[in-house]
Parts: sequence; C-alpha cells; structure tokens
Amino acid sequence: MDGKSTAVALVLFLVFMAGSEGKAPAKTEQKGFRCLCVSTHSKFMPPKAIQSVRISQRGPRCKNVEIIATLQDGREVCLEPTAPWVRLTVKAILAR
Repeated sequence: MDGKSTAVALVLFLVFMAGSEGKAPAKTEQKGFRCLCVSTHSKFMPPKAIQSVRISQRGPRCKNVEIIATLQDGREVCLEPTAPWVRLTVKAILAR
C-alpha cells in the first residue's frame, strides 16, 4: 500500500468507528486485549427486543464491566451497566 491508500483506509476506519455508538466491535487477536465495547447505549430498550446478554467482568484486559446484549435481529449492543433499566432488564433476562 502506498501512503495515500493507507491514509484513506485510516480515515474510513475512523469514520466507521465514530458511527458505531453502542456497538460491540469484532474481537481482535492482538496483543494487549482491550475492552470489547467502544461505547455504550443508555436509552431504554424493551426487554422483548433483547435475546440474550453477556456480562464481561472487569479484569486485566479491561477496567470496565461490560454488558453486551444480543438483540432479536442478531445485532450486538453494549449497554450502560450503571443505567437502572439495564440492571433490571439484565436481572430479568438472566432469570429466564
């Protein structure tokens, strides 16, 4: 790749990442794992729209607790763990 192609690829990557609010990015195989969630979704979402949840506890790879919800349409969304509706919804879904 020449310099222009690299610059275009970088700009496209940054634009894509800026528009990915609340989405869980694909897992990477890089050294030094990072958090799975780039940002979180805090607006209310009906529990019926959520198929399942995955909770990632804080640890050496990420200092945040991460809640990743799989929606009925297959999309994955990172939820804000401190939002009261998220806590109630996760508790109800895990009790299913």
